[in-house]
Order: sequence, then C-alpha cells, then structure tokens
Amino acid sequence: MFPLRDTQPSYSKPIVTVLLIVVNLLVFLFELSLDPYTRNAFIFTYGMVPDHFTVSTVFTSMFLHAGWFHVLGNMWFLWIFGDNIEDILGHGKFLLFYLLCGVAAAMAQFFFDPFSRVPMVGASGAIAGVMGAYMVKFPRSRIVTFVFVFVFFTTVDIPAWAMLIYWFVLQLVGGFDSITASMYSRGGGTAFLAHVGGFVTGIALVYLLGTRRPYYRRRDLSW
Repeated sequence: MFPLRDTQPSYSKPIVTVLLIVVNLLVFLFELSLDPYTRNAFIFTYGMVPDHFTVSTVFTSMFLHAGWFHVLGNMWFLWIFGDNIEDILGHGKFLLFYLLCGVAAAMAQFFFDPFSRVPMVGASGAIAGVMGAYMVKFPRSRIVTFVFVFVFFTTVDIPAWAMLIYWFVLQLVGGFDSITASMYSRGGGTAFLAHVGGFVTGIALVYLLGTRRPYYRRRDLSW
C-alpha cells in the first residue's frame, strides 16, 4: 500500500511543511555532489551514531538521507500528513513539534541500540510523529491509497486510523525483530524503533502543545 493523498482539507498555507521539504531535498542534493569517500565521511559526521552519541547529530541526522527512495518517500509522507498538523498547531508550534518528534525518535533508537556504530539518518522519525498526531486528530479522514491486488493495481479509500495503526504495528514488529538482530550483528537497516518513538511522541505532543482556537471548525470532515 502507498498513500496518494488524504481527503482532509487544510485551511492555511503549509509554510513550514514546504520549507522542511525544500531543506531536506537541498541537503540530499548536496550529499550527491560529494564523492563517495567524502559522502560517507559526511554521513558519519552528521548522522547519529549511537556508539559515538552527540547532541548535535540528533538534529543534523534528521536532514540526511541514504538515497532517492528514502528522501522522496519521506517527503511524500510529510506532504500528505504535515499540512493538516501544521494547520491546527500553527507554523511555530508545528516546527517545534516536528523537531521534538525527531529528537524523541532518535533517543528511542539510541535507548534500544546504544552500541550501534551505524549512523542513523532520515526524517522518518519526525514524520512518524506527524502521522501519530494525524491519526488522533483526523481519524476518520480518508487516505486514497494505491494498492496491488494479485496482478491488478487500483486505489482504495482507507480510514486514516486504520492505515496508520496498520503502519504502526508494522514498525513495532520490525522493532522487535531489529532488537533481536542487533544481538548478533552491527549491520544497518530501517530504524523501526525510531519510528515507534516518533509516532508515540507525536500523539502526546499534539495534545500537550495545544491546537489553535479555530480548530473546531476544521475537524475531520466525516465527524
């Protein structure tokens, strides 16, 4: 399954969402401009390596990506879900929310795998927080989703709560598997536990930060 768009309109311009997408893409293009040796050094310097933990890399790692599929997939999910959360929080709170979710995601990965020497990179932890907030604030919004059924491709409308819970369960299962795998190897892979940490943090933060006063007018349209 791959989400194409949501049915929940946004009532303000997603300035921060667009800015985050632009910054992530520019950083990735800079990565591509480097030769392979320099690129690896750059990622090890600014990615978060749990075994050599520094506070600064918790933030810089959010803007690094490992490849085109990684960065474009993350930015697509941010575009679909980010505008609505920015709409209800406001621009300033949304930026704070995004960064805090990214920090929580990185710390979750660090807590469960503190001796890893593989740099963790990507915006997916912060975006997982956006998805968690979307699930609790717009549960009945519909997600137009591209699906493959046997030999056919089609689109279906899936309730946001169902799709996002399904996604979260996949990350949780992947996280348990990664804990087991880390006992036997130091290889890289998807930071599932960062996704779990970001998602849960997003649910909590969207309530702690509070939404804008006109939010009741823009709630889930199916309510």
